[in-house]
Amino acid sequence: MADISPMAITATGLRKSYGEQTVLDGIDLRVAPGTVFSLLGPNGSGKTTTVKMLTTLIPADGGDMWVGGHNVIKDGPQVRATIGVTGQFSAVDRFLTGEENLLLMGDLNHLPRAEARRRCAELLERFELVDAAKKIIRTYSGGMKRRLDLAMSLMGKPSIIFLDEPTTGLDPRSRHTLWQIIRELVGDGVTIFLTTQYLEEADQLADRVAVLDQGKLVAEGTPAELKQRVPGGHISVQFPDADALDRGARRLGATTRDNDAFTLQIGGGSSAAEVKAVLDKLFDDAIPVDTVSVHTPDLDDVFFALTGHAKSETETETEKVSAS
Repeated sequence: MADISPMAITATGLRKSYGEQTVLDGIDLRVAPGTVFSLLGPNGSGKTTTVKMLTTLIPADGGDMWVGGHNVIKDGPQVRATIGVTGQFSAVDRFLTGEENLLLMGDLNHLPRAEARRRCAELLERFELVDAAKKIIRTYSGGMKRRLDLAMSLMGKPSIIFLDEPTTGLDPRSRHTLWQIIRELVGDGVTIFLTTQYLEEADQLADRVAVLDQGKLVAEGTPAELKQRVPGGHISVQFPDADALDRGARRLGATTRDNDAFTLQIGGGSSAAEVKAVLDKLFDDAIPVDTVSVHTPDLDDVFFALTGHAKSETETETEKVSAS
């Protein structure tokens, strides 16, 4: 049956097991073109396995998969011609130069030599690697290797790119540089399927986020929608002195207070209407206020609430069972 949806990526009833270990238990995915879709989950939850199946690297045990309008099971060559893949570990050849790595990818994509050289020059400039083009890869920094890795995946001008933990091990500056490149790619109409161990990364980049736990999708939505699903929003009011703090506490009732910082934390909500109601009460009694800030749950809170796991930035995903 032909896929008639306009989605860039569609998976229905996707299943995968290794022996008695069920990695994916009938998940459904829909990724709109020209967006960033981020798949989150605890260690061993199946994120990398999902990427490997969607990119034809390993077979699924069940379900249907469509990528770029092609059936993953029946039309593997067409799928591979449509996508680019950057894994969590650099795939560059460290004994070649940056330019040689890119030209090698041009050959693998069957590009005519002249077109490959033109494309290589474009990507070296775009990824700020022109000065390092003739240098051996083993002299590159980690950030340079990751940029080259992503550049290599773009040699064939894919419309869909799978990024499996692309910024693992990078310093904050290199990570933010790669974020900007990803935003530019999406601006050009490229679809990004992203797995990441950094929840901030998903929050910054993703149009939609899906949370995978124990082989099932436990939530999906925009980052803002997911944050609204968990408690934790509050209003923080800072007063100029202890007297104002005491008066504010009496006026607002039982709240969490920080005597050293002259601050009250008012739980229960953080909408604009709730902020106005708090300030109206204080101003009606002429209680001075220094600052007001609104705190909403972040994706760390969402992740913990949905999976029962705290997500550490030092974690890397290790599938419980090898795909090899």
